[in-house]
Amino acid sequence: MCAAITMPEANTDHLDEQQVQLLAEMCILIDENDNKIGEDTKKNCHLNENIDKGLLHRAFSVFLFNTENKLLLQQRSNAKITFPDCFTNTCCSHPLSHPLELEENAAMGVRRAAQRRLKAELGIPMEQVTPEEIAYLTRIHYKAKSDGIWGEHEIDYILFVQKDVTLSPDPNEIQSYCYVTQKELKQLLDKASKNEIKITPWFKLIAETFLFTWWDNLSNLNKCVDHEKIHRM
Repeated sequence: MCAAITMPEANTDHLDEQQVQLLAEMCILIDENDNKIGEDTKKNCHLNENIDKGLLHRAFSVFLFNTENKLLLQQRSNAKITFPDCFTNTCCSHPLSHPLELEENAAMGVRRAAQRRLKAELGIPMEQVTPEEIAYLTRIHYKAKSDGIWGEHEIDYILFVQKDVTLSPDPNEIQSYCYVTQKELKQLLDKASKNEIKITPWFKLIAETFLFTWWDNLSNLNKCVDHEKIHRM
């Protein structure tokens, strides 16, 4: 007789208190064409049992370059609930379900959310990166499990910024950061392929497909813009 298989319980008692508080934030639920269909907590959006039923939310990934054309990477803290200790792009998070971040015209809501999270994670003063300075390139749709309980299922807005900024990272969010050249990033990706370090699945997907082409066109990003297509990864 087979034992009943149950989903692992999403007990948060052992998790970081600050990160658990963020699980109450309300994310934007969307359909596969990025139309808003509701809202739900960050916790519910990141449980594999809900993702397996199709729950999908809106997100963004920021790639910030300095004036030397180097990309700012972060290593996620070990307090993070999904993909702790992983290297990733500058900032990855979610617009929240409130009016300022729901505005879809020119992706203004997502860009405001990016400004907010650049301040929260990296300590970049709000006035140093305004929503108008953040370029929205395109969207990707991907799904990935972090462990048996938590995962990601997002339509991810790709946002580029080129500016020299002041950094003061929150150690609860980020354990390390560095600016890298294309060559240095390729070396880091090679290390990840040998399991010497960990990178986030969305960063791996973007780096293996579009990133280096976009990087080559920092001075002419308009040619990389595609707001019609959602790239299914």
